[in-house]
Amino acid sequence: MYSKKENQDLKRAFWIAFADKYPKKWLLYDTKIKDFSFKFYVDNKKAQVLIDIEPRNNEKRIAYFEKLTALKSILEDEFVKDLVYEQDFLLDNTKIISRVWIELSDKGFSNQNNWDLIFDFFHDKMTQLELFYLEYDEFIKDIEV
Repeated sequence: MYSKKENQDLKRAFWIAFADKYPKKWLLYDTKIKDFSFKFYVDNKKAQVLIDIEPRNNEKRIAYFEKLTALKSILEDEFVKDLVYEQDFLLDNTKIISRVWIELSDKGFSNQNNWDLIFDFFHDKMTQLELFYLEYDEFIKDIEV
């Protein structure tokens, strides 16, 4: 088991190694939609590529989520299969957001033997989600609330 500091150092090393392997500027928060972002997540048990929809206005959040679900067959047929869609996802801080994600289970950052697999998963899935977004962003942005 790692101490808190060792865990932080290992996580920092993980992200540095990922940036070294894939030195790319990711879209992430630069979607031009407030509180609509792409994220990487990794812990000791899993790695995820996420789309988080977090507007405080619940109607806006649901409208953006519905835009993604309207494009679900295109997204899954042409870009990323096996996505999970959750309209009302409860965060640890009790905030409800909408989330679309894909997960690589049983592969955590604490085992350095998993790093290349996680890096490739991150790169492949995020690249595909970004390509999808860049093609359909005008449709997604066009909501009525």
